[in-house]
Amino acid sequence: MNGIGPRLREERERLGMTQRVFGDIGGVEPNAQGKYESGERTPRVDYLAALAAKGVDAQYVLSGLRTPTALEGLSADESGLLGAFRELPLDDQAALLHLLRRLANDAKPRQIVRPLTVERQSFLKEAMR
Repeated sequence: MNGIGPRLREERERLGMTQRVFGDIGGVEPNAQGKYESGERTPRVDYLAALAAKGVDAQYVLSGLRTPTALEGLSADESGLLGAFRELPLDDQAALLHLLRRLANDAKPRQIVRPLTVERQSFLKEAMR
């Protein structure tokens, strides 16, 4: 869709809201909402900020480019790392994956299992009584 107005309408419809509800969220009258969607008027920043707080993709409304969504359960840092990883050339991605796997493997706690001595077995039996 071309223009802020049609994208604003698309976002409103995506969220299943009426012009009245959308206008109320943004703090404008329904006729202003209609003018925004028709392209007669340009929405204010505070209006877009209020809508963004309710789930509107303001970046999409303004630019036509969707905001990339974080994967379910990822922190902002994890999502940022994934975004940076995706921008790397494939060879660098492969090298980074190799490094991360090595680091993760090295970070795993190593449990050394030693047979219990007779004294240690006796001590543990006493301690558990």
